[in-house]
Amino acid sequence: MTVPRSHHRRPAPPRDVPRAELRPRPLTRRATPADTAAETSPDMTAIARASSRGLDGFTFFVANLQTGFGPFLAVYFTQAQWTQSDIGFALTVGSLVSLLGQVPGGAFVDAVRSRRFSAGVSVVAIAASAFALAMWPNFLIVLLAMAVHSAASCILTPAIAAISIGLVGHARAGERLGRNASFSALGNAVAAAVMGACGYYISNDAVFYFTAALMIPTLICLSHIRPPAAGRTEAGAREAAEGGTGEAPGAGIRALLTNRALMCFAACMTLFFLANAAMLPLVGSMLTLRASETATALIAACIVVPQVVLALTGPAVGRAAERWGRRPLLLIGFAALPIRGLLFAYTESPELLVAIQVLDGVSAAVFGVMVPLVVSDATRYTGRFNMALGAVGTAMGIGAALSTSLAGVMADKLGSQSAFLGLAIVGFAGFALLALIMPETRRDPLA
Repeated sequence: MTVPRSHHRRPAPPRDVPRAELRPRPLTRRATPADTAAETSPDMTAIARASSRGLDGFTFFVANLQTGFGPFLAVYFTQAQWTQSDIGFALTVGSLVSLLGQVPGGAFVDAVRSRRFSAGVSVVAIAASAFALAMWPNFLIVLLAMAVHSAASCILTPAIAAISIGLVGHARAGERLGRNASFSALGNAVAAAVMGACGYYISNDAVFYFTAALMIPTLICLSHIRPPAAGRTEAGAREAAEGGTGEAPGAGIRALLTNRALMCFAACMTLFFLANAAMLPLVGSMLTLRASETATALIAACIVVPQVVLALTGPAVGRAAERWGRRPLLLIGFAALPIRGLLFAYTESPELLVAIQVLDGVSAAVFGVMVPLVVSDATRYTGRFNMALGAVGTAMGIGAALSTSLAGVMADKLGSQSAFLGLAIVGFAGFALLALIMPETRRDPLA
């Protein structure tokens, strides 16, 4: 016989529950950017400002360092009674290492943990190369110094871009890169004047001693750059600037080759430099024939004018890139090139040739900001920013290397006017390709 079950439950013995557990728990909510900004301390703001000023100084002095390896090399080697073939071979070694080292240099920056460390090592290597050139100007040491300088530059350029984007975040990268371009242009102009004075009043090897000494203020500025403030939510920029994928190099290269926006941009930049690199040397030849007495001063003005335009407009270009997008500014930069070629072809006055170089400053201001910015857009969230920047740099170097040969053949066979017209046609082809195939790479800052 089954006993019926009672429906009455025994009361549970009372638990000794602390009073605090009886209170309702507050609902948690996800922190917003406004909360993060509100929690930012004055100390963090001061560190961010100091880092920004440190990056300004670092880009300025890096430009000083690189100027020492410009036209002063040929003057120095000639004074040391080198033959033209030896000078050409030494410069070719540097160019080849620079061309072939772009992608490995970018991959190295992606792989290392500290971007500041890689930048610092590169600065030391460049300064050591300059010191070696001044102390031991024999053939083997010079070849080694040129190779070390070019390899270090392949690391330094993407490291600066990565530090810049990691410091301010992707949403403000355009403005920061514009400041970089401005201070770099100022550094080029100041260094050219100071090193020219050193070579004239002291000696040509003093230029390289001065270049080596610039390592000290450059590293001091680098030491003032601190990592990004904690709490910043720009994960994509941090990954692009600081993160690596941990994949084999071959996988990274395959990923770059399948990146449509990056490949389109590299093709357009190759055509741009194929048309652009030879224009100033052709102008120099024309100025030498038409105004031989003032040719040196006019060529110097042709170099300085674009730097002044870049220094004045770089930050504005960066801000405009965030408001308008990348494509409109890229179209402006590309359009300036064929217009410049046409004007060079039909201009006789040496002074007007210098004035036309303002258009070169417009293109320089656009690409000084757009190249790292577009590459950062195309590789966002991938951790391959620096390798991709090296790949685009390689494409630009190939175009520049072929440009002088192309222009030389056209000038010898058809004349300087036809050479300028031919370069203008190549520049217009780059503009048309950009307009037809290049997508807009700017994304929603909140994406």
